[in-house]
Amino acid sequence: MLGTFHITLLAALEPTRQTFEICYVDDGSVDGTRRQLSELASADQRVRYTSFSRNFGKEAAMLAGLRMSRGDAVVLMDADLQHPPELVPRMLELHRHGYDQVVAQRDRTGEGALRTALSRVYYRLVRRCMDVHVVDGAGDFRLLSRHAVNSVLSLPESNRFSKGIFSWIGFDTASFTYRNVQRAAGTSKWGGRNLLNYGIDGLLSFNSRPLRLAIHSGLWLFLSALVYALWIIANVALNGVDAPGYTTLMTAIVALSGIQLATLGVIGEYVGRIYHEAKRRPHYVVRETDTTRTSFPSGAPSATSVGQARSER
Repeated sequence: MLGTFHITLLAALEPTRQTFEICYVDDGSVDGTRRQLSELASADQRVRYTSFSRNFGKEAAMLAGLRMSRGDAVVLMDADLQHPPELVPRMLELHRHGYDQVVAQRDRTGEGALRTALSRVYYRLVRRCMDVHVVDGAGDFRLLSRHAVNSVLSLPESNRFSKGIFSWIGFDTASFTYRNVQRAAGTSKWGGRNLLNYGIDGLLSFNSRPLRLAIHSGLWLFLSALVYALWIIANVALNGVDAPGYTTLMTAIVALSGIQLATLGVIGEYVGRIYHEAKRRPHYVVRETDTTRTSFPSGAPSATSVGQARSER
């Protein structure tokens, strides 16, 4: 897939007659991706790459690509051809009109009804809860000006949620919609569990409303308990002592226990993020770059995929 992507990207960039470089990030692949990247870099001085020591995730790969970039405009895109390279000239044209961010927003063509519905519900939720505006369908396929890139790189947090970061930095933004394209080969590793965790990361990264919700829930429970206690006192005063039933008691205990556990979980998520930030570990570990590449023996396996790709003007 990497070879096809590279040829397609060159076919899109070369007619623009702009000076460009192509920066690849290999997110710890275990196939022949690193070998093929080395061959591409040896054959074309415009190709650069960074290979991680293991899989550090999409956010780390995007950060590495931005750090590698040297151009006035940077286009973030995946190398599985779901981000069509032929849209890059259009993004460059909008950038020349003064936009610091140009977002290629995909539609929902080809997605299942359940995933589409859940995505829409999620984005409605984050628009209400998050301190930044995240648009449905606006992913990582976007152009950033050098000013925007420097702003993103100035943010030091380890728990990164790029969709929120891109919105947080602001700048003049243009967007257009393109038809969703299926992967050229292979299957996505982003299953339901990964998407759920990524969604939770997004909700927690840019707001403290879950903690505020815990406070509000506690106050409402206290007021409810106070009203219930007053009702019990009034009932005793008017009707005498009545033997209490266990149903109400058990329901109250289970409900309060569930709320307490959920609240502790929310607090634990925030404390865990503070702990992770306090360790100040690097976002990734580099195994090899185009300037430190090693020679490969003949007969090594060929590449089939690459984690992330970056194209700079």
